[in-house]
Amino acid sequence: MNLQKYFSIAKISIQSEFAYRLNFVMWRVRNVVQILLMFFLWTTVFFNPDTVLFGYDQGKIITYVFGVLVVRAIVTSTRVMELAVDINRGDLSNFLLKPIGVFRYYFARDAASKVLNLSFAVIEIGILILIFRPEILIQQNIVLVLLFIYSLIVSVILFFELALLTGMIPFWMPEAGWSAQFLFMVIIVEFLSGGVFPLDVFPKLIVNVLHASPFPYLIFFPLQVYLGKLTMTAVVGGGIVSTVWAVILYFLIKNFWNKGIVRYSSEGR
Repeated sequence: MNLQKYFSIAKISIQSEFAYRLNFVMWRVRNVVQILLMFFLWTTVFFNPDTVLFGYDQGKIITYVFGVLVVRAIVTSTRVMELAVDINRGDLSNFLLKPIGVFRYYFARDAASKVLNLSFAVIEIGILILIFRPEILIQQNIVLVLLFIYSLIVSVILFFELALLTGMIPFWMPEAGWSAQFLFMVIIVEFLSGGVFPLDVFPKLIVNVLHASPFPYLIFFPLQVYLGKLTMTAVVGGGIVSTVWAVILYFLIKNFWNKGIVRYSSEGR
């Protein structure tokens, strides 16, 4: 595998982000506004520093709010969802004829977008911390930090796999591509993953059901690990469940891709 060509793809992807500066700026503004709304909401709820709600004190909930901005930048991206557009337009044929791995191509673009978004997220958080001087929890337990890093790696893989599966829908339903992506980004990434608020606010039964799915492991679970809110048994159990989901999704992708390509070729797209 020639890594140099994938680095070139990543570089071009970053350059293309700046080609549409307004879109990029609006995306960053949207993230900051969302974090500010969450920040003001939770600082109001936790106005009394001694308040403990859903297992969070003021420091932990504020750390969660700012942590969402960082984890979302590392885990999520819209680049991989361009697969759906390429399928609908017939542009996927261009990649199938080139000596590059299709999934590696989208992963390179996805990684480039993440690096760019993380760079800006760190700057944005730095500015917000300087302005509001919030109480941020710095995790000093090296074991939890390492487990947090592992959970982030699995989260990146899970998001990429889920986004790929969503992007393959136009193989069978071309008109459903955008609606599926919207539902994926808004319902799953924003709500069911803990991107808007901690999933602890849901009834325990719903939280338990969600933990059997891959969605909480995108944002919520890594932040729970970092905050030290879970027992070691729960951390290990969550790590196993998320890893198993990553393996399951891998085989689902292979199966759907092989069937989708056959359909794509037979339709002459």
